[in-house]
Amino acid sequence: MAEAPRLLILETATAACSVALLVDGAVLAERHEVVGRGHAERLIPMIAELPGGGRADAILVDVGPGSFTGVRVGLAAARGLAIGWGVPVRGYSSLALIAAAAFAEDAQLDRLAVVLEGGHGEVFVQHFSADPLMETGPLASMLPQAALQGLDGRPAIGSGTRRLAALAEGLDLREALPRAADAVLLPADFAALAPRPLYGRAPDAKTLAERGLA
Repeated sequence: MAEAPRLLILETATAACSVALLVDGAVLAERHEVVGRGHAERLIPMIAELPGGGRADAILVDVGPGSFTGVRVGLAAARGLAIGWGVPVRGYSSLALIAAAAFAEDAQLDRLAVVLEGGHGEVFVQHFSADPLMETGPLASMLPQAALQGLDGRPAIGSGTRRLAALAEGLDLREALPRAADAVLLPADFAALAPRPLYGRAPDAKTLAERGLA
């Protein structure tokens, strides 16, 4: 009997470096560390620690928004492995992953805002509703004060919530980082993004291709 297809998940968009190997919609193995800026050094060794060296039939990678460098580390690894193994690679959003995990953890939640650390003092924000998971607002990069004003009673979850906590009290704020193994919670349409960076704001640096010079 043929083995069930394996799916390798790569998560490098935030301070977390996280990998998981899924089989038939279940987590076979995972590694998760909060490394700050050390993704390039840790990602490949973490993949190698998975069963079979992480070898999979497809790859799913976080395309952002998040750290410019972190997102690119994950995408570069995903594309390189995909070429070497001859397998497809797809993307997912860090915001959707955190939302899916939050709804799964707290059945009382029916809507929330995911707030991640952004650049230049801003935060990445997107609103979601549960059952089924749906985006109820566009991805935006904004100042914490604007994000706070847009909550409209929603709980906020993510690495950027501490910026909101500094502005107001009595809010439902929950710190969280994306975890690769939580990709089992993503509906199929949330795990089918193109494998290219989702910045949320214009990047400070661009590749030659992004500048139209390649």
